[in-house]
Amino acid sequence: MSYGLIQFVPLAIVAVMFALFMFSGLRNRSKQTSEYGFSGSYTGRVGIGAGIASNWMSAASFLGLAGVFYMKGYFAMAYVVGWTGGYVLLLVLMATQIRRFGKFSAPDFVGFRYESDTARTLAALISIVISVIYCVAQFRGIALLVSWLFGIAYIPAVVIGTSLLVSQVVVSGALGVTRNQKLQYFVLIITFILPLMLLTRKLGYFWILPQFGYGAAIGELQQQFGFNCSEPFAGTSLFEWFALCFTLMFGTAGLPHVLSRFYMVPGIRDARWGVVWGLFFIALIYWSAPAYGVLARLLEARSGVPLYAGGADAADMIILTAAGLGGIPTWAIGLLAAGGISAAFSTAAGLLMNGSASFSFDIYPHLIRPNASERDKTYAAKGFFLVLAAIVMVLTLQPWGMIAEIAALAFAVAGNTIFPAFLLGIWWPRANAAGVICGMLAGLVISFAALLIGDSLPLVAQLFPFTSSAFIGAPLVMIVIIVISLLTAPPSAAIRLFISRNVHDCAEE
Repeated sequence: MSYGLIQFVPLAIVAVMFALFMFSGLRNRSKQTSEYGFSGSYTGRVGIGAGIASNWMSAASFLGLAGVFYMKGYFAMAYVVGWTGGYVLLLVLMATQIRRFGKFSAPDFVGFRYESDTARTLAALISIVISVIYCVAQFRGIALLVSWLFGIAYIPAVVIGTSLLVSQVVVSGALGVTRNQKLQYFVLIITFILPLMLLTRKLGYFWILPQFGYGAAIGELQQQFGFNCSEPFAGTSLFEWFALCFTLMFGTAGLPHVLSRFYMVPGIRDARWGVVWGLFFIALIYWSAPAYGVLARLLEARSGVPLYAGGADAADMIILTAAGLGGIPTWAIGLLAAGGISAAFSTAAGLLMNGSASFSFDIYPHLIRPNASERDKTYAAKGFFLVLAAIVMVLTLQPWGMIAEIAALAFAVAGNTIFPAFLLGIWWPRANAAGVICGMLAGLVISFAALLIGDSLPLVAQLFPFTSSAFIGAPLVMIVIIVISLLTAPPSAAIRLFISRNVHDCAEE
C-alpha cells in the first residue's frame, strides 16, 4: 500500500456519511440510563432485522470475505455457509426461547438460568474477551481504510480510526448507535452493490444481478489463466472446511452482541421475524462478496499481476483494488470506502457497547460495588467503553492476520463457551451451575489451545485450529456440561418449572 496520496473524492464521501451518522445519532440520543446497553427501545421487525444485519455486516463481511475468496477461492464458502447457517440455527433452536427468558444480556441469561453469580461473572468475562477479539478485526478494517484514504501508515491510521469511532459513540449516545444501525445497513448495502453493478457492466457481464453475472468470470479465469477458484477443497482438506464452517455456525449462535437483539423485542414472533429479515438482509451482501474476489483475481490476471503478490493487507482491501482496476468512477470507489467504514463502525460500536454493558451490569455491581445505582452503572459502562477501545487499539497495532481470520477466532470462543451454555440451558433442564462453569472454562482452554501449545503438540493444532476449534470443541464442552451436571446436584425445582412452563409450554405472542 502506497502512502502520501490522499483520496480526496472518497474522503469527501466518507466525511459526508460520517456527518450523516452523527446527525442521526444526535436526533436519537437518549439521556435515559436504562438505554445504555441492551434495554433500549423497540425498532420494529424490519428494524430488528436491519439492526441484526448491521451488527453482522462487519469489516469481516464487507472487506474480509471478498479477500478470503480472492486468496482461497472455494474455501471461503465455509464462511458464507457457516455464518448464514448460524442464523438458521438461531431461528430454529434459540431465538424464540431466548426471548421467553426475558433477560437483557448473555451473562444475565446465564446467571438467571443457572442460578449462579459465578457463572454470570464468567459469562461476562467471556463476552468481553469475544468483544475484544472481534473488535480487533473491525479496527483493522477501519485502519486499512483510513490508511488508504489519508495516504498514511498503518499505525497512525489505527489511532485516527479509533478516535473517529469513539467520537461517533460519544456524540450519538447508546440509543443513537442502536438506531443508527438501521440507517447504516441501508447505506452499506447500496455502497456495496451499486459499485459491483458498475464493475460487472464495465467488464461486459450480466450486471443487473451481478451476483449471478460473475459466473462467466470464473470460467474465463479457468480457461485463459488456469486458475480454478471454484474447485472444492483445493489446497485444503475436507476436515478443515467443515471445521471452519461449523465453528462459524456455532459461534454465530453464541455471539453475545447478536443474541442481545432478541432480549429487547416485545414478542415471540418479533424475535423470529427479526431473524428472518436479518437473514434476508445479510444474504444480499453474501451473494455479492464472492463476485468482488473473483473479479479482482480476473483483473489482476489480465494485468499480469502474480498470484498472492500483495499479502493479507492487499487481500483485505481487494474490493477497492477491483474497483480501481475495473476503471469505475472515483465516486463509486468512494462509496465502497464509505460502506466499509460504515460496516466496521456499526459492528465495532455494538461490540464495545456489549463489552462495556457486560462489565457495568454483570461485574461492577456484583464484584466491585454491590450498592451501585443505575447512574453509577451507566458511568461505569461509559468509562469501560473507553478502556476497551484503548485495549483494542493497542492490540490492533499488531497485524495478527486477515480480517476474517481474526473474526473467526472470536466465533470459535463464542462457539466453545456461550453457545453450549445457551443450547443446553434452553433444552436440557438438568444442566446446572457446576456443569456450565466447568464447560465454559473447558471451552476457553480449547479455544486457545492451538495458540498456546500447538507448536509443541501438533495434534492439538490439527484437531483444534485457532479459527475452527468449535467443530470438535463445542460437542466436547456439551459433554463436559452434561457429565458434571449429572455428577452434581440438579438445578432448583423453581428454575426447572420456569423452563417447562414459561419457555416451552407458553402460548405464542
